Amino acid sequence: MGITKQNMPETMYRASRCCRVLGNPTAYLILRCLDTSRKTPGDLSTALHIPLTTISMTLRHLRQMDVIRYETKGRTKEYWIKDRKVLRILITVEEWVESVRAKRA
Repeated sequence: MGITKQNMPETMYRASRCCRVLGNPTAYLILRCLDTSRKTPGDLSTALHIPLTTISMTLRHLRQMDVIRYETKGRTKEYWIKDRKVLRILITVEEWVESVRAKRA
């Protein structure tokens, strides 16, 4: 018969959920910003010029997908990327998009 939404294997389902979260431009920017160092939500908000409430909500989604981790230091939380493979995925997608764009020109 084949794979349907109802009988989708767990790994495929989780991968599709990750794609949905990574497809959010705010999540994408947060991950690119966390590429170099740990940051607080305030740091991310300032660097990306995105309201803190939006940053916090998006960080929650990234945590739920197990893409990022955090550590509480005093009254703040510092976030980082759990597995840097996600950055390779983003870069690969960017390279693919660029190659598709170049073929159109």
